[in-house]
Amino acid sequence: MKSSDVSIIQNTPRVSECLVLIEKIFKENDLFFGHGTDNAWDEAVCLMLNVLGEPYDTDNDVQDINLTEKQLKTLVSSMSKRVDQRIPLPYITHTAWFMRHPFYVNSNVLIPRSPFAELILNQFSPWIPKKNVHSLLEIGTGSGCMGISAALAFPEALVLATDISDDALEVADRNVNAYELTDRVKLIKSDVFQSVTSKYDIIMTNPPYVSQGEMETLPLEYSHEPVSALQADDSGLAIVDKILISASHYLNDHGILVVEVGNSQSQVISRYPHLPFTWLEFEYGGHGVFLLYKSDLDNM
Repeated sequence: MKSSDVSIIQNTPRVSECLVLIEKIFKENDLFFGHGTDNAWDEAVCLMLNVLGEPYDTDNDVQDINLTEKQLKTLVSSMSKRVDQRIPLPYITHTAWFMRHPFYVNSNVLIPRSPFAELILNQFSPWIPKKNVHSLLEIGTGSGCMGISAALAFPEALVLATDISDDALEVADRNVNAYELTDRVKLIKSDVFQSVTSKYDIIMTNPPYVSQGEMETLPLEYSHEPVSALQADDSGLAIVDKILISASHYLNDHGILVVEVGNSQSQVISRYPHLPFTWLEFEYGGHGVFLLYKSDLDNM
């Protein structure tokens, strides 16, 4: 970020005027938006509210106040991280939103942005009746946002959330405790199904599925996320293969498996032509999520 840009911000304490300048700087520096916001204005607002310590539903009157010298210093520092280093905003504010709920995040976990939020919000209807959902397994929980959101959507259900990363499990544990769900959301270290011993009504996962070639095309913002949570061997399908081969053994008879594979959708279809995938559609955007029933997987 140019020093002149910093100077302008430092000399513009009024929130409304500052927001206009931040948006302009974000646009001029060609940032990638896709880690919680999709445009420069929303990104500017999120950053400003974090600096002010105000909630996201705060009154518009906040635009009329003046930033303190300390707040201006924090704002300039945060903008430098965002513009110069291309650090995604949620890693700067340590807050990401999923299914309308805030979660603590750091660079040890992916920033939530999965269309799974819509599925969980709709309680996986019409694919499985709510009354049949008593247990859920999430593979690769990261921040814990999906498992926690599932526990909130199914208040009578138990959730087992796994991850191979100790650092990620620390973040998930922090979020589970913040939502006071330690009695219903259990966290364990596991490489896919390695440490799983029970069967579940729903298995859900957003595993690593990005190939090395695709990784090289991603915007710089993605370089701050843990590579092991994004990239997988064998054209991005190594982990997906593990899940498909064994999932049937961990599903109850009426159970469903729901997996996000993003841009690897065509490779999955080509590799498993015999599987009757249901590729889900989303009202609020998203693609590359398939659903299979236990009976579809019994002959894997």
